[in-house]
Amino acid sequence: MLVIDNVTVRIAGREILKGASASLPAGRRVGLVGRNGAGKTTLLKLILDQLHADDGEVRIPGSWRIGSVAQEAPSSDASLIDTVLAADKERTHLLAAADTEDDPHKLGDIHHRLDAIDAYSAPARAASILAGLGFSAEDQLRPCREFSGGWRMRVALAGVLFAAPDLLLLDEPTNYLDLEGVLWLEDYLRRYRGTVLIVSHDRDLLNTLAEFILHLEYQKLTLYTGNYDTFAETRAMRRANDAAFAKKQEAARQHMQAFVDRFKAKATKARQAQSRMKMLERLQKVEVPPDEYIAPIQLPKPLNASPPLVTFSKASVGYEAGKPILSDITLRIDPDDRIALLGKNGNGKSTFAKLLAEKLQLMGGETVRARKLHPGYFAQHQLEELDPHITSVQTLARLRPKLTEQQLRTKLGSIGLTADKALTKVGQLSGGERARLMLALAVLDSPNLLILDEPTNHLDIDAREELLTALNDFEGAVILVSHDRRLIEGTVDRLWLVANGRVEPFDGDLEDYKRFLLAGGDLREREEPAPKQSKEDARREAAERRQKLKPLKDKIDIEERHIAALTAELAKFDAALADPLLFLHDPAKGSAVSKKRAEAKRKLDAAESRWVAANEQYEREMKFDA
Repeated sequence: MLVIDNVTVRIAGREILKGASASLPAGRRVGLVGRNGAGKTTLLKLILDQLHADDGEVRIPGSWRIGSVAQEAPSSDASLIDTVLAADKERTHLLAAADTEDDPHKLGDIHHRLDAIDAYSAPARAASILAGLGFSAEDQLRPCREFSGGWRMRVALAGVLFAAPDLLLLDEPTNYLDLEGVLWLEDYLRRYRGTVLIVSHDRDLLNTLAEFILHLEYQKLTLYTGNYDTFAETRAMRRANDAAFAKKQEAARQHMQAFVDRFKAKATKARQAQSRMKMLERLQKVEVPPDEYIAPIQLPKPLNASPPLVTFSKASVGYEAGKPILSDITLRIDPDDRIALLGKNGNGKSTFAKLLAEKLQLMGGETVRARKLHPGYFAQHQLEELDPHITSVQTLARLRPKLTEQQLRTKLGSIGLTADKALTKVGQLSGGERARLMLALAVLDSPNLLILDEPTNHLDIDAREELLTALNDFEGAVILVSHDRRLIEGTVDRLWLVANGRVEPFDGDLEDYKRFLLAGGDLREREEPAPKQSKEDARREAAERRQKLKPLKDKIDIEERHIAALTAELAKFDAALADPLLFLHDPAKGSAVSKKRAEAKRKLDAAESRWVAANEQYEREMKFDA
């Protein structure tokens, strides 16, 4: 069992953890969740003994081996397979000892131990793990230094999985995996025999894998039984119960305080007043911390364009003349299309996204683009190209110098970068905030074709939900590359498969794709399932569903603005009425303000009722359509 006992950690004078405690059961899979910056990575470093607590302790069984993915990706001349094999240090040491040991008894003990740890099947196991993470047999024999950083991080992950530690710590392992790699990892970890503590913002992964959720919030740890959805439901119920109890307790406190204030000076009631005062002192106040603010994401209304937006006829594209990555592309994209691109990393998904975004030119074939086509493009590699020395406002101003600072700040605010973040240097923003900045750049000119290449890597779970909602509200076409299944299933109507140098429609859903991949089949030999409905019908139904829900969403937005205006108006009236001299100096004005406040309160109550009713109807329609 892993025990975190009353741990406090301070970094640069700021408390990251304060009296945090939890006991994690051995041999189980635990998801560690919390907002970006809450301290999840700090907790992992504490467990790895890379950081020391200011107070409290972490207790781990002495016999346990702990493993985590190294922050530095391997880049030696050693082959991938040898790099992974070397990760099992005991096996490496025993094999070296077997080559030099002369004592037959010691040599027998060495071979007995090698047999016990299944050392002789190790190359096959290492090759299987590398294959699952996307490396071909030929790739496994190449030196690590020949691969990019993301692929080398996969090798590091393969190494720690091969070493099979008793306690496996994984910090966002899916950030450098494609959907196929995520599905394989999920299946592998479900069969893992040790204890797994995984930090992830992938809700589907946590729902499938996690048996417990360890929640880090307000410097404290709380362990919940069940997967992420169970945790979210349980936490919401706890908060509702705590809020109800706190409200009831506060009412009792006010009642007792009123009694004390009224009767403490009266001799006949002095004893009762003293008794109430003692009760008030013993009454422990229940604090219900507010939910952390989730910055919303609102995408601009797209520019109108007639269908089709883009058509390809026998098109080919690549980076080197005469060596196309993709060929014979014959497809069409319409203004109401929502399409996810499937396929392993290296098959050409990003290449096709760049072609759509006009970052690459055709090598052959034809393409026709709508006269008013305006693509918006988000790609992870662009995060590295941001200038860390200027602010978010200045980043947008470089592209659109004619816009005023207020206009630029409004655009940033709609994506969830608040006023202080808009004026913060890019290098000081969190990964999630920089991802929001990239999204603001992608939608700067109200695109009608939004191309998103792995937009969620640095977003936490709540921010991903905001993006999902924003994409469903967006009225333009969407092309999505993502390993986040929830985002794909929640926003797209069609799947296109990028494989074997082609881009073609995939007739099936993500479950069909997952079953096929885990079965180890060849995409070229796949028997396509009979489509449950035609692509045109699916697209039409999705468009009709969005159109049907739009009036309700508009009504909710209108009522939210109405409520905000009335709340502000009510606050002004309350401030005026708080003046004790108002009725003394100007009774008529005081009476008028009081009446206006009552009218504003009546309107606010009515607006809130309409808002609640519209939200309930919206949720019912969403469930019915689903």
